[in-house]
Amino acid sequence: MNILVVGSHAEFNEFEQKFGQTHKLQHIASPELIEDFHDVDVAFDFSLADQPEYFEIYAAVEGLNVFINSPKISLAELSFYQDDIECNLFGFNGLPTFLNREILEVSSLNNDEALKSICNDLGTDFEIVKDRVGMVTPRVIFMIINEAFYTVQEGTATKEDIDKGMKLGTNYPFGPFEWAERIGLNHIYETLEAIYEDTKEERYKICPLLKREYLLSN
Repeated sequence: MNILVVGSHAEFNEFEQKFGQTHKLQHIASPELIEDFHDVDVAFDFSLADQPEYFEIYAAVEGLNVFINSPKISLAELSFYQDDIECNLFGFNGLPTFLNREILEVSSLNNDEALKSICNDLGTDFEIVKDRVGMVTPRVIFMIINEAFYTVQEGTATKEDIDKGMKLGTNYPFGPFEWAERIGLNHIYETLEAIYEDTKEERYKICPLLKREYLLSN
C-alpha cells in the first residue's frame, strides 16, 4: 500500500519500523504541505489533535482512507465542525511507544467492517475500540502515571522507588516515571485533560505535581 504519514520525524521513524518493510511510505511534517493525494491509499496523520482546522484537507477527498491519531480528540468531535465528509475516517493510537507494537489500537465512527479490511491490507493485528478520547491503553497507563505523581507529591515514595517497585511487583517493562519520560509529559497531560473533560471522573483528575512538571517542561 502507498501510505502518506503526516507528523514529526520521530513519529515517522516509529511508523516506519512497523510498516516500512512491507509498504511504500511518504512523509511530510504538516497537512498544510499536502499538494494532492495522488497514489495515496491511506493517510496517517499524527498532528490533527493539535491543529484540527486542517481536517478539511482530508474531508473533501472522496474515498480516501484517513487515520487520525485520536487519543486526544474523538472522531465525533473532529467531524462535528465539518459539514461534508467524503473521506473514510478512522482513529489510531499513535502516541510515542504505542504504535510499534504487535496490536494496532484503532477506532471508527460507523464502519468497523471497512476498518477491519484496511487493517488486514496493512498486515497488522488490530483491536477496535470505542471512539472515545484516551482510547483504552493510554487511559490505563496514564492513570497509573498520574497516581504515581500523587504518591510522590504526598511524600510516600520517590520516583526511583516507585519505578523499581512497579517493575519488580507487577513485571511492567518500565516504571511509571520511566514510561512518562519515553511518552512525553505533554502527551500524558493533554490526554488526561481530554479524558477528564469527557468523563469528569476523579480518577483522571490531573495531579498538581504532574501539571507543574508539564508547565515547566514547555
